[in-house]
Amino acid sequence: MALLREVSEAVGAITRHLSVHQVLEVIVSSARRLAGADYAAIGIPDDEGGFAEFITDGIGEERRLKIGPLPRQHGMLAAILEETGPILLDDLRRDPRYRWWPKAHPAMAALLGVPIRDGDRTLGIVVLTNDLGRPGFSESDTDLIELLASHAAIAITNARLYERSRELTVVEERNRLARELHDAVMQRLFSLRLSARAARKLVDTDPEAAAARLGEVETLAADAIGELRGVIVELRPADLDAHGLVETLRRHATLLDRLHDTEVAFEVRSPVDLSRDGEVEVLRLVQEALGNAFRHARARRVAVTVATDRIRIADDGVGFDAAEAATRGLGLLSMRERAKALGGDLELATAPGEGTVVTLLLDSPFEDGAPENGAPEDDAAETSAAEGGPRDGGAVRDDTEEDDRG
Repeated sequence: MALLREVSEAVGAITRHLSVHQVLEVIVSSARRLAGADYAAIGIPDDEGGFAEFITDGIGEERRLKIGPLPRQHGMLAAILEETGPILLDDLRRDPRYRWWPKAHPAMAALLGVPIRDGDRTLGIVVLTNDLGRPGFSESDTDLIELLASHAAIAITNARLYERSRELTVVEERNRLARELHDAVMQRLFSLRLSARAARKLVDTDPEAAAARLGEVETLAADAIGELRGVIVELRPADLDAHGLVETLRRHATLLDRLHDTEVAFEVRSPVDLSRDGEVEVLRLVQEALGNAFRHARARRVAVTVATDRIRIADDGVGFDAAEAATRGLGLLSMRERAKALGGDLELATAPGEGTVVTLLLDSPFEDGAPENGAPEDDAAETSAAEGGPRDGGAVRDDTEEDDRG
């Protein structure tokens, strides 16, 4: 019964994943655990004599790097690919099909190789090995891994179909957006260009008519921005549906922390409750603020604080002249418009050499600005970067591991 439970858990884990890479990782770790092997690998062959994927379990990252690039389809690996059944050996080095392994490769003896078959096609191979001196694999191990491989074939096929379906969906969505951009935004931009051209010609001869034309330009530009924003809002990031706003912000901050030397801290003080469109606007605004911090601030540390009534992005960078920046960009106009669309407001505290604090004020469900649970609001948290940069405020740097490979 214990063994049956383990097999059931392994099969269930395989079928829960929709990404091919995740399926392969679960297969290789499950196979190693079920057979009690020292090492396990799963390989998916390509059409050029190599492996499109070759994932190992039991070999450390340092040794894996020393071993070198992915193996080719030769020797024992080629034999397993060519066979329709399992290969069970007490010492693979004594088999004539064995060739060699790289210098950094661990010395292995006992081997169990099982092809992953879908009808007449071999989708991949599962390879289990033990160190020198360790016992070989049994017929029971072989039966277990063959059972696992049969389920793996179904899971790999389904994962590939799912990924293909997502690719087709992306293509369809791109085509739809292209049509909408052409039908809505491009037509307005064309009208805007004609009005601007007419205004230029009328400036010297009829200033009043030119002013009227410029009014049309302003109206058309506002309409174009509205149309474009409507199209962009429809591009709701998949992470928002999968994880929600707060976790999506956390993952984005964690990714930036890994990619840059700048430390990114993330803290959640209370939950955020917004409409679906509102979540998109907040996500884009925070991404814009963080983008500005990384592109312009040259900050050593950025802190993101999330609360029900406000979201705060603070950095200890070079700061800037807010009045001058309002006329030159930095995305401030876009952020203010997003805040307005949310029914909120945007506060900016900055000065040259004193860091920057961007605060998005949201519609709070609590009266008089009282935070949830009746806790006193941390006035010090609103201090600007001019008073020592963004405070930690109890923020804990999020180092949770996640799969960001793509």
